[in-house]
Amino acid sequence: MKKILLALLLAGSFPPSQAGDEISTLPQIIAGAHRSAEHKARDKYRHPQQTLEFFEVKDDMTVVEIWPGNGWYTEILAPYLKKHGKLYAAHFSADAEEPYFKKSLKEYKAKLKERPDLYGKVELAELQPPEKQKIAPDGSVDRVLTFRNIHNWMKNGQAPAVFNAMYKALKPGGILGIVEHRNSPKKSQDPAAASGYVSEDYVIALARKAGFEFLGKSEINANSKDTKNYPEDVWTLPPSLKLKQQDRKKYLEIGESDRMTIKFIKPR
Repeated sequence: MKKILLALLLAGSFPPSQAGDEISTLPQIIAGAHRSAEHKARDKYRHPQQTLEFFEVKDDMTVVEIWPGNGWYTEILAPYLKKHGKLYAAHFSADAEEPYFKKSLKEYKAKLKERPDLYGKVELAELQPPEKQKIAPDGSVDRVLTFRNIHNWMKNGQAPAVFNAMYKALKPGGILGIVEHRNSPKKSQDPAAASGYVSEDYVIALARKAGFEFLGKSEINANSKDTKNYPEDVWTLPPSLKLKQQDRKKYLEIGESDRMTIKFIKPR
């Protein structure tokens, strides 16, 4: 029997439900069969391993993922944290009036239910300022992570409230990790971020106003091909490709947007 189990292990022949219990390191999780080919194809733009390592995320930490959307990063964070850590997913409120918010939350919940072996320990929280701003118990979190969301908060006038909520949730010494479409430093920042692009200086100012201290930045998710000047703004590029077939090859060759990867610390 032991020989059979060893052979199965070496051959990678365990059924998916059992294999899901075996993956634990970031590289294993990122390469896992639970992630679709479509999601894996975006790794070359999003660099999940390097990004999470830059944010100093460890598997025994308590982490909040802000507005996780369809769960692209949840697919990585939840399995990574499930044994020794904890993941809060601060999604839209179930009481949101916007149909898109309700649809997104419903689909996210369905995703979690599909693989309880991977996502069963994810704890949902609500983030819908000004009514819902409690993303985790105050001072309980090691990391708060947000990916391409700041422009949405700016559009809705929510950015200061969200930064305050993230600050409250973090422990002293905890880190806020941000990835966002990066505006050109030569362009003035639209306070509503209608283009989807946000300047690094603007993000740093928002964070400092909430009490954070700047910790560092990385060019992990930079894209020098992104000219930041398109008919449908950042949504012209993949994955949105808002122009559909028009100049599709051109925009696919550019790839996803140029992104800042920046981290802040809550002072001790």
